[in-house]
Amino acid sequence: MIKTDILIIGAGPTGLFAVFEAGLLKLKCHIIDALPQPGGQLSELYPKKPIFDIPGFPEVLAGDLVDNLMEQIKQFQPGFTLGERAETIEKLEDGTFIVTTHKGTKHHANSVAIAGGLGSFEPRKPLIEDIEFYEDKGVKYFIKNPEKFRDKRVVIAGGGDSALDWSIFLSNVASEVTLIHRRNEFRGALDSVDKVQELKNEGKIKLITPAEVVGLNGAERLESIDIEENGAHRIIETDYFIPLFGLSPKLGPIANWGLEIEKNAIKVDNSLDYQTNIPGIYAIGDVNTYPGKLKLILCGFHEATLMCQSVYQRMNPGKKYVMKYTTVSGVDGFDGTRKEAEKAVVKSID
Repeated sequence: MIKTDILIIGAGPTGLFAVFEAGLLKLKCHIIDALPQPGGQLSELYPKKPIFDIPGFPEVLAGDLVDNLMEQIKQFQPGFTLGERAETIEKLEDGTFIVTTHKGTKHHANSVAIAGGLGSFEPRKPLIEDIEFYEDKGVKYFIKNPEKFRDKRVVIAGGGDSALDWSIFLSNVASEVTLIHRRNEFRGALDSVDKVQELKNEGKIKLITPAEVVGLNGAERLESIDIEENGAHRIIETDYFIPLFGLSPKLGPIANWGLEIEKNAIKVDNSLDYQTNIPGIYAIGDVNTYPGKLKLILCGFHEATLMCQSVYQRMNPGKKYVMKYTTVSGVDGFDGTRKEAEKAVVKSID
């Protein structure tokens, strides 16, 4: 039986940062994740994708952000159960919980924080005949290592941020990048749309709109695609086809835990602490929903902070915690380390 103060389900950025905030309150954390490594989607789907909205980082690769978070929480010595899915939960008479994974590993915690991102996810696949045959033979739904596409011809389909961002990124990697969207309008960040327009004008991205990929060709692997553009058909030779139509999120076994679910997300009390309808179970990050919810990493960081404060009060009823800025109080790690700002030199002025 693994015992901890807060059991965090999900090792994405929100779950990892929760370890740091809990550590400041001297609360111990253990993390469960079905993936074999920490980082969630950032590690599994796009470790080399740049992220632009993390405060203090004008640009940071997703994988580097995970590495930084792991370094930040190292001093608080979190435990990890990786490669296992949280399967069942039992609330004991004293209000604590036992969570068991699909491999039978049991965890006993005062509180549970579900930080499972989009949950278990599958790519939304286009309805193209024989597309399964070409999977891993030229059809890719995720981009983990952009170098795989070095000097290759790449066709990307989609009209959201992922399609725009990867078209921009691969324009400096692939020999040829073609972006196809069934509409003329894109639903991504305005600066990304402007950048694609700029790269199109420079001849670094081929843009085909409105159009749709309707067929794939190749004997042993992908050699070309069929597209329909303004009622006419044409063939484009390519090495890779990457349809980026988003993910189909699934909560998995968590959906059977008696939590209040709305549109495949967990409803929480955002006015206080992101607690669910079951006292002691919280949901933070992309997995939760509330009025005005934004699925941003920085919002998940905020939610994790308030969640940890609530767990502290739950474990220490009536005890007042006086919050101190880390710039003043420093950080005391569980490993005996002490990080604090350098003291100013005391010197008199004549």
